[in-house]
Amino acid sequence: MKAIKKLIEERTKVDASELDLSEKLVSLNRVTKVVKGGKRLRFRALVVVGDGNGHVGVGLGKAKEVPEAIRKAGVIARKGLYKVIMSGTTIPHEVLVKSGAAKVLLKPASPGTGVIAGSSVRSVLEAAGIKDVLSKSIGSSNPVNVVRATVLALASLEKPEEAVARRKAEFEIKEAKSSG
Repeated sequence: MKAIKKLIEERTKVDASELDLSEKLVSLNRVTKVVKGGKRLRFRALVVVGDGNGHVGVGLGKAKEVPEAIRKAGVIARKGLYKVIMSGTTIPHEVLVKSGAAKVLLKPASPGTGVIAGSSVRSVLEAAGIKDVLSKSIGSSNPVNVVRATVLALASLEKPEEAVARRKAEFEIKEAKSSG
């Protein structure tokens, strides 16, 4: 799984400086750490950024104040932008990805269907600019894991031509080994 994530990161990283990005707060939590003198409060923000044209990033930031946590999450999201492969206004093929205890299933949909998704998945898909897709979130409903699974699913999409060429090459290698 880590090898797949590393391959996806190398293939899809994007520079954020020339893109017009919009930011969306997905989740904001108050987290506490119990220490000797009582409880230490901090805030955790989950932010999705995207240009609505095939680029999306996710960031998780923590700070003592809410605005600082949101700002940090936005900076982290801009550093981790991904290029999403799209087929018109939808995705090229069905994909099922797991992150933590959350699984996300994304299916292409015909034009005019809209984004059929829960709030966390919807935020990522709309930031990426995907307009027609069906989705199902399975397992945990933790927003952090659901968003990570969605981004991993979008980053693992392949162009159909690339997938066919890769499978053809694997088949030819297998044929050569079995005959030789």
